[in-house]
Amino acid sequence: QVQLVESGGGLVQAGGSLRLSCAASGLAFASYAMGWFRQAPGKDRELVAQIRRGGGTDYADSVKDRFTISGDTTLKSVYLQMDSLKPDDTAVYYCWTYYYGRDYWGKGTLVTVSS
Repeated sequence: QVQLVESGGGLVQAGGSLRLSCAASGLAFASYAMGWFRQAPGKDRELVAQIRRGGGTDYADSVKDRFTISGDTTLKSVYLQMDSLKPDDTAVYYCWTYYYGRDYWGKGTLVTVSS
Protein backbone atom coordinates (compact mmCIF):
# COMPACT_ATOMS: atom_id res chain seq x y z
CA GLN A 1 0.00 0.00 0.00
CA VAL A 2 1.47 3.34 -1.08
CA GLN A 3 1.55 6.00 1.60
CA LEU A 4 2.90 9.55 1.48
CA VAL A 5 3.75 11.45 4.65
CA GLU A 6 4.45 15.18 4.58
CA SER A 7 6.26 17.31 7.15
CA GLY A 8 7.60 20.84 7.47
CA GLY A 9 4.56 23.07 7.28
CA GLY A 10 3.91 25.88 9.72
CA LEU A 11 3.54 29.61 10.22
CA VAL A 12 6.05 32.02 8.71
CA GLN A 13 6.18 35.74 8.03
CA ALA A 14 6.12 37.09 4.49
CA GLY A 15 9.60 36.95 2.99
CA GLY A 16 10.55 33.93 5.07
CA SER A 17 11.35 30.35 4.09
CA LEU A 18 10.05 26.85 4.78
CA ARG A 19 11.12 23.42 3.60
CA LEU A 20 8.57 20.68 3.05
CA SER A 21 9.49 17.01 3.02
CA CYS A 22 7.59 13.98 1.80
CA ALA A 23 8.50 10.34 2.27
CA ALA A 24 6.83 7.55 0.33
CA SER A 25 6.44 4.00 1.54
CA GLY A 26 5.11 0.93 -0.21
CA LEU A 27 6.85 1.67 -3.51
CA ALA A 28 8.59 -1.37 -4.93
CA PHE A 29 10.17 0.74 -7.66
CA ALA A 30 10.84 4.42 -8.30
CA SER A 31 7.71 6.37 -9.13
CA TYR A 32 7.29 8.12 -12.48
CA ALA A 33 6.92 11.52 -10.82
CA MET A 34 6.51 13.13 -7.43
CA GLY A 35 5.49 16.62 -6.56
CA TRP A 36 3.48 19.10 -4.57
CA PHE A 37 0.00 20.48 -5.03
CA ARG A 38 -1.68 23.09 -2.87
CA GLN A 39 -5.22 24.13 -2.09
CA ALA A 40 -6.13 27.50 -0.62
CA PRO A 41 -9.53 28.09 1.00
CA GLY A 42 -12.23 28.41 -1.65
CA LYS A 43 -9.87 27.52 -4.48
CA ASP A 44 -9.15 24.45 -6.56
CA ARG A 45 -6.14 22.27 -5.90
CA GLU A 46 -3.25 23.36 -8.13
CA LEU A 47 0.12 21.97 -9.10
CA VAL A 48 3.01 23.76 -7.41
CA ALA A 49 5.95 21.73 -8.67
CA GLN A 50 6.83 18.24 -9.84
CA ILE A 51 9.97 16.26 -10.49
CA ARG A 52 10.04 13.38 -12.94
CA ARG A 53 12.17 10.26 -13.02
CA GLY A 54 15.32 11.45 -14.75
CA GLY A 55 15.27 14.82 -12.99
CA GLY A 56 13.06 17.04 -15.13
CA THR A 57 11.06 19.60 -13.18
CA ASP A 58 8.01 21.78 -13.71
CA TYR A 59 6.79 24.74 -11.68
CA ALA A 60 3.68 26.86 -11.49
CA ASP A 61 4.38 30.35 -12.83
CA SER A 62 3.47 31.83 -9.46
CA VAL A 63 6.33 30.05 -7.66
CA LYS A 64 9.10 30.04 -10.29
CA ASP A 65 12.35 31.54 -8.97
CA ARG A 66 11.08 31.24 -5.37
CA PHE A 67 10.47 27.50 -4.86
CA THR A 68 12.83 24.61 -5.61
CA ILE A 69 11.80 20.96 -5.81
CA SER A 70 14.26 18.13 -5.33
CA GLY A 71 14.12 14.39 -4.81
CA ASP A 72 16.31 11.43 -4.08
CA THR A 73 17.53 9.30 -6.99
CA THR A 74 14.98 6.58 -6.28
CA LEU A 75 12.21 9.21 -6.30
CA LYS A 76 10.79 7.90 -3.04
CA SER A 77 11.34 11.19 -1.22
CA VAL A 78 10.67 14.73 -2.41
CA TYR A 79 11.39 18.14 -0.94
CA LEU A 80 10.13 21.63 -1.59
CA GLN A 81 12.29 24.57 -0.57
CA MET A 82 10.08 27.65 -0.41
CA ASP A 83 11.76 31.05 -0.24
CA SER A 84 10.42 34.60 -0.39
CA LEU A 85 7.06 33.36 0.79
CA LYS A 86 3.99 35.52 0.22
CA PRO A 87 0.58 35.56 1.93
CA ASP A 88 -0.86 34.16 -1.34
CA ASP A 89 1.19 31.02 -0.74
CA THR A 90 -1.00 30.19 2.26
CA ALA A 91 -2.59 26.79 1.60
CA VAL A 92 -2.62 23.15 2.49
CA TYR A 93 0.24 21.53 0.59
CA TYR A 94 -0.20 17.95 -0.58
CA CYS A 95 2.51 15.54 -1.60
CA TRP A 96 1.66 13.57 -4.76
CA THR A 97 3.08 10.73 -6.75
CA TYR A 98 2.13 9.00 -9.98
CA TYR A 99 2.94 5.34 -9.68
CA TYR A 100 1.99 2.61 -12.12
CA GLY A 101 -1.03 4.39 -13.52
CA ARG A 102 -2.42 5.83 -10.30
CA ASP A 103 -2.28 9.08 -8.39
CA TYR A 104 -1.49 8.92 -4.69
CA TRP A 105 -1.82 11.77 -2.19
CA GLY A 106 -0.59 12.60 1.26
CA LYS A 107 -2.90 14.04 3.91
CA GLY A 108 -1.47 17.52 3.53
CA THR A 109 0.46 20.01 5.62
CA LEU A 110 -0.68 23.56 6.32
CA VAL A 111 1.51 26.49 5.33
CA THR A 112 0.44 29.89 6.64
CA VAL A 113 2.24 33.05 5.56
CA SER A 114 1.45 36.15 7.58
CA SER A 115 1.76 39.66 6.17
